[in-house]
Amino acid sequence: GVPGAFLLPARPNTIELSPLPENPSMNYTPVAIPRIDSRRDDIRVAMAQLRAKLSPQGNVVSEAGRKRTIEVFGEPLTPQQVVERICQDVRTKGIAAVLDYSARIDRATLAADEIRVPTAELEKAHAQADPRLLDAVRRVAQNIREFQQAILHRDVRIERPGGYLAQRYRPLQRAGLCVPGGAAAYPSSVLMTAVPAQVAGVKELVVVAPPTKFGAYNGDMLATCHELGITEVYRLGGAQAVAAMAYGVEGLPRVDKIVGPGNLFVALAKQHVFGAVDIDSIAGPSEVVVIVDESTRADYTAMDLLAQAEHAPGASVLIGWNEQVLDAAVAELSRQVGRLERGDLARQSLEEFGAVILARDADEACELTDEIAPEHLHIATENAEQLADKIRYAGAMFLGNYTPVALGDYAAGPSHVLPTSGTARFASGLSCNDFLRTNSILHFERDGMLRLAPDVQVLATKEGLTAHRGSVEIRMKAEG
Repeated sequence: GVPGAFLLPARPNTIELSPLPENPSMNYTPVAIPRIDSRRDDIRVAMAQLRAKLSPQGNVVSEAGRKRTIEVFGEPLTPQQVVERICQDVRTKGIAAVLDYSARIDRATLAADEIRVPTAELEKAHAQADPRLLDAVRRVAQNIREFQQAILHRDVRIERPGGYLAQRYRPLQRAGLCVPGGAAAYPSSVLMTAVPAQVAGVKELVVVAPPTKFGAYNGDMLATCHELGITEVYRLGGAQAVAAMAYGVEGLPRVDKIVGPGNLFVALAKQHVFGAVDIDSIAGPSEVVVIVDESTRADYTAMDLLAQAEHAPGASVLIGWNEQVLDAAVAELSRQVGRLERGDLARQSLEEFGAVILARDADEACELTDEIAPEHLHIATENAEQLADKIRYAGAMFLGNYTPVALGDYAAGPSHVLPTSGTARFASGLSCNDFLRTNSILHFERDGMLRLAPDVQVLATKEGLTAHRGSVEIRMKAEG
């Protein structure tokens, strides 16, 4: 998931608190978040409906989105059709198509030599950056490096009679990093994608961000890139940016892998170009499941749910087995939502994509969580570690009352680029190892070959591949 802001402590171990601003446009009616009671409702039907809401629907688009599509393309295309057309045009027409779509979709009139952010502009942004930002970037980058270096794959060698086997890891040469820039600036997404790639040893990093005040024209984002030593930053967003990196265009050579968050069109474009390049995942809206018990503070829970809902869209699911605990959290949720700048959007997300689930007990809460397989799982209970052992599927787990998801979003070390929409059943969060490619190495002397030869003969004969068998037998006979 992508965090919603970049909060900067003045210096380590110092926390400056300021009150949340009131949102005068917000009405203070209770949040009508959907409720599911496993003791009364048909839990299988209810969970199926919830999973359907959390699944990415590539052809679902708002009325405003439909009108914009007709304005740009002259016909009511689905998002999938939009992406297919953009990718095909970029593949066949190159930079001309990229610039055309940037002008039509992003309303950014750029020449071919203007899409790359000049080095002088990166340097200027860095020189003018808030010192607190740069201090935070340095500390967070070090946290990420320490964690990623600890989990980095190392070469493996296994000795066998008459030879050896090895697994060798080498970094990709060139990786593309998508950084959003529609509604807010995301220096954290630069950190959470670039630093793992650097730990893996990727030499060339390409950042693309929309040509907006929150994207490639944002000083904080550019300063972060410069601080990390990234020199290739392009004023490109949406499907056209993904296609440009995948196929290569004038002034932007193709990459080997594309990672990072984005909107629906970015996700669908990554899906479309997979095969021409590798990708990290096809991500949907940010989501969290929070499991609570009697030890959990209601005000903490409310803010944890709001933290995902304010992504708008963002899915927040609360699960517990004590109805009073759930009621207290929902009441606090209704009180706090009016204090947020994006409170009206958070309310909409809670009511459209959220849920409060009353489970029979802790075991059922874990089972229901596994059915959701959430991007973020916050187990804010007294026995959080014990419950974590019972849950198989989650992009990242946050245990205890003092481990809010924001720690992972911004500062702790693991990347905040995580599997969404139930894909945590088979997918994992982004890490340094995703920027490595591996190959096996086999080396045998004649006696080592002879040990394996009988099994090769049997299997090759069964499969009718006599040349395979013969490639071994000819070596057996050559020297008697």
